Amino acid sequence: MPGTPVPAEAELDLERVVCRLADLEEHGSRAFTLGGGDWPLRGFVVRCGSEVRGYVNRCPHAGHPLDLRPHRFLTPDRALILCSSHGALFEKDAGRCLAGPCAGQQLRPVPLEVIGDVVLIAAGADLAALTADG
Repeated sequence: MPGTPVPAEAELDLERVVCRLADLEEHGSRAFTLGGGDWPLRGFVVRCGSEVRGYVNRCPHAGHPLDLRPHRFLTPDRALILCSSHGALFEKDAGRCLAGPCAGQQLRPVPLEVIGDVVLIAAGADLAALTADG
């Protein structure tokens, strides 16, 4: 999934870098933390066909992280996102809960962009709004 080419003179905003596309190969997903202080943005990215989707790493049912083991957000067949605590299953492309205690709710999306082989938080994304409860 090549993204927008990076001109030779271009510099990436390193504070928005989530991972490289190759980092998604082993597990199909990857956690990230951006920002500082007591409440940084904790999220994860998943491969969704030829695209990458990002979500806040927070279960809509209980408010805790979805992964119990680092970077493990998917079912064994990598078809769905799995909440490791309650077994809730979410669509990768839209974050909607299909089964479990939060059926019908959805994960909070994180806007992304891909430049070259680097996945970044989209320019202009409001990190404070993404980390807010609700």
